[in-house]
Amino acid sequence: MNEFIKRQIAPIIESQKSKFPILAITGPRQSGKTTLLKQVFNDYQYVSLENPNIRSFATDDPVGFLNQYSDKVILDEVQRVPELFSYLQGKVDDSKIMGQYILSGSQNFHLINSITQTLAGRVALFKLLPFDFTELKPYNLLENLYTKVAVKGFYPPIFDRVIKPFIFYTNYIQTYIEKDVTELLNIKDLRLFRTFISLCAGRAGQLLNYSALANDCNISHNTAKAWLSILESSYIIFMLQPYHENYNKRLVKTPKLYFYDTGLLSYLLGIRNANEIDENRLKGQIFENMMVAEYQKQNHHGYLHNDFYFWQDSNSNEVDLLTKQQNGFSIFEIKATETLSNNLFKEMDRFEEIVAPVSVNKTLIYGGNENQNRTKYTVLGWQNISDIKIGKI
Repeated sequence: MNEFIKRQIAPIIESQKSKFPILAITGPRQSGKTTLLKQVFNDYQYVSLENPNIRSFATDDPVGFLNQYSDKVILDEVQRVPELFSYLQGKVDDSKIMGQYILSGSQNFHLINSITQTLAGRVALFKLLPFDFTELKPYNLLENLYTKVAVKGFYPPIFDRVIKPFIFYTNYIQTYIEKDVTELLNIKDLRLFRTFISLCAGRAGQLLNYSALANDCNISHNTAKAWLSILESSYIIFMLQPYHENYNKRLVKTPKLYFYDTGLLSYLLGIRNANEIDENRLKGQIFENMMVAEYQKQNHHGYLHNDFYFWQDSNSNEVDLLTKQQNGFSIFEIKATETLSNNLFKEMDRFEEIVAPVSVNKTLIYGGNENQNRTKYTVLGWQNISDIKIGKI
């Protein structure tokens, strides 16, 4: 595909260039960060610290390096040279130039740590994830069946280079996930780590039980937590936290695990085509994962800063997705079914009763395509979930 897919976050990044001396863009490998940066900042010099010679220069002589690259510079994979951050602080404090440096990296752990320690107040931070629905729709790249979309996933190379998902994800795990993992942790048995990722895939959309996950992989509880942290910092998975106030003291307080990309999730589950999702016992969880991840992508790409949660009590009464706003709650029930029935609304109604008299906006997202504006609910076909804009009120 030759046409450049416009990223939703591009004009937002552009608008902040005159307000901060440093802009930082994080996100998973192959999410399109370099392409975006070269498009938005086409008058900037691009420097990749993946290059061993350039990295050696920056490491051995950070002062000389920043004197050579002193203005309108993109420093890609900057977390590879953590020594630079202190010097960057001094550089921008002296120059007071806005938009002087653009930083990017695919290891959130090192990049965020370095930024919070040395560049607080000097940097605007953005997160670029794989494509979202609003980015694909204008180019007619969003399939009509959610099963096809889920298996294909959302990574740009699959669309830009027309790579078959199976081939892309096979190589993605080998060349990117394992690369980040080996750099961040001394894992001697990569096959065991692959097993761990697959076990995580089987738990997508479920409450996270660290001990059970560790036992199934035959590793320690602490090792499981460390490996999950690495998967989070590499933007492979994210945790959805439970929402709890004093409505019910028996509320679940364990997070749920989700994958940012359902193409990778499907691959790890051994699913190779859309028909296999229909036959898979995890069909509902895959659909839920795709919808929750889509809201996460919309949140970051739109720079909305919403906080999303789920709600569940000890009797398994549950709301799949929830956000708290000044005038109440927006809640979402997510069902893979293509057939609407009154039974699909009962969990949202129960939550509304519990939090009364607080206002609750109730939305059902389902596997069909038709939208409905009902008296008490909004019904959205899965392709149309961006029709409701969730922002700070």
